[in-house]
Amino acid sequence: MVETKMIEPKDLPEFDQSQVTNISQADVGSVHAELVRMHQAGADTINADEVELQQSAAANVKANQVSAHQSAMARVEAGEVLSQSSAMGFVHAEKASVSGYTGAVVAGSADVHNGIAGFVVGRDVHVQDVRTILLFGQNVNGDVTTLMDSRSALIAGLVGGLFAGLMLLLGRTLFGRK
Repeated sequence: MVETKMIEPKDLPEFDQSQVTNISQADVGSVHAELVRMHQAGADTINADEVELQQSAAANVKANQVSAHQSAMARVEAGEVLSQSSAMGFVHAEKASVSGYTGAVVAGSADVHNGIAGFVVGRDVHVQDVRTILLFGQNVNGDVTTLMDSRSALIAGLVGGLFAGLMLLLGRTLFGRK
């Protein structure tokens, strides 16, 4: 019989500032280092100059460079992000190259390929075999299927606002105080 121990969040170790931190098959609270390498590991918070994730997960990543392969990240703030076959919630970067599942990408230069992205916003957007809900870009290149473009989003917002206003007016008329 194998006995496993649940690691409670308060029991998660913290790694302080060091040159290089390598984490494999472990869960940590927060990591602060110049270079963080994780393999089949998890972290709540990572602050580093460079982060490399391989089949790992992180809730909050703040770095100059992030490289991820088959990993999951909830929130990423970086100068440059390279993500392959990964899942990410929110990415804010100057330059982002992502594939897999992404909730939102906000970048100066966004390269999104072979995946699904909820929202993509960027100055220069390059897409290939991507499905998005909403795409905003000054320069957009590539093959993308969007549920909404800028015009559709504007129309949906106006119709939604009109509908909400009518419902509010109707509610006040029917159930208002006398």
